[in-house]
Amino acid sequence: MNRRELIKTFAALTPLTMAGRVWAAPASDARLLVVFLRGAYDAANVLVPVSSDFYYNSRPTLSVAKPDVGNPNAALPLSADWGLHPSLRTSVYPMWAKREIAFIPFVGSSDDLTRSHFETQDTIELGQAAAGSRDYRSGFMSRLAAELTRARPISFTDQLPLIFRGQGQVPNIALNSVGRPGVDDRQAQLIREMYLHTNLAAAVAEGFKVRDDVYRSISEEMAAANRGAVSPRGFELSARRIGRLMREQYNLGFVDVGGWDTHVNQGAATGYLADRLGELGRALAGFSEEIGPNGWRDTVVIVISEFGRTFRENGDRGTDHGHGSVYWVLGGGINGGRIAGEQVKVEQAALFQNRDLPVLTDHRAMFANLFQRIYGLDTAALTRIFPGVRPTELGLV
Repeated sequence: MNRRELIKTFAALTPLTMAGRVWAAPASDARLLVVFLRGAYDAANVLVPVSSDFYYNSRPTLSVAKPDVGNPNAALPLSADWGLHPSLRTSVYPMWAKREIAFIPFVGSSDDLTRSHFETQDTIELGQAAAGSRDYRSGFMSRLAAELTRARPISFTDQLPLIFRGQGQVPNIALNSVGRPGVDDRQAQLIREMYLHTNLAAAVAEGFKVRDDVYRSISEEMAAANRGAVSPRGFELSARRIGRLMREQYNLGFVDVGGWDTHVNQGAATGYLADRLGELGRALAGFSEEIGPNGWRDTVVIVISEFGRTFRENGDRGTDHGHGSVYWVLGGGINGGRIAGEQVKVEQAALFQNRDLPVLTDHRAMFANLFQRIYGLDTAALTRIFPGVRPTELGLV
């Protein structure tokens, strides 16, 4: 099935009636995987606003260089205004060339201004308005599953997440836990002893001290923000297993990936964030390979996070809690190779509260549009999933 046939299939679904209610029938073998980056990843260093002088002035140590074929640490060109982080060169960038990935900037929870990991994660997963009373027994993927006749949901998490709470029974499978730095204390001491009587002794000792200080400074908050999510490395190691399960048994999946709360020593083209992005990119590429070419054409993967981060770097060479983010939409049948959704020029006047990227596309309106296109859901079904929300047309499916 080619891209055009897939879109026709998504758009021409026939509703089924069961017990007096209209139920939407998903496209045969259509799969959806939602990947939640817990901790709020720095979207501005992934989808890099390379045409913005304000970006480079705001991030003297964190900015990623403009595209340059002679510089392996430069952003990868996407358009005149946008580039991609170089750590995604061999994993995600080829998908862009094949039009199998699109990015949606300036997206997030438009009505949740708390900048709290926990409250905004809840807002995203519930898919309900931030103001007023909310039903914490009803996540939006659970409500989606209730609208589909052949949904086979699964959560690749330690505990059933809020997004899948509801009336239906959803299995969950733990992947693994977030790990400590790759070199443990014993190994670090052996390395120090190796260099003890050399000119590099002080530099090696200082390097391990900085590493340990950074780990201690971020680990407590990051562990809380992660809510037990698998590490990016763990996701990379488990992605093919997820692909096999979704290829053979399940068609509606959720996985959360922690490790994105980068207040200190975030890094630019290299460093902590770059390493996590590399792991994430390889995981997504491995998942698509395991699904296989035929299955990938009928699969949509959506990568989200609770919010973005401050546009200006902080005094610790990191970034703090922000507002607008960038979501990714991947799949063999999507209309990719595009930067989708409403956009503004990245400059100081466009910042939200003079500190963050704004939210121009609400996450519920984005998901509503994708569900409408993928599953052929009518207005009544979409309203049951996202009450009071009007889909934002993105043209991705």
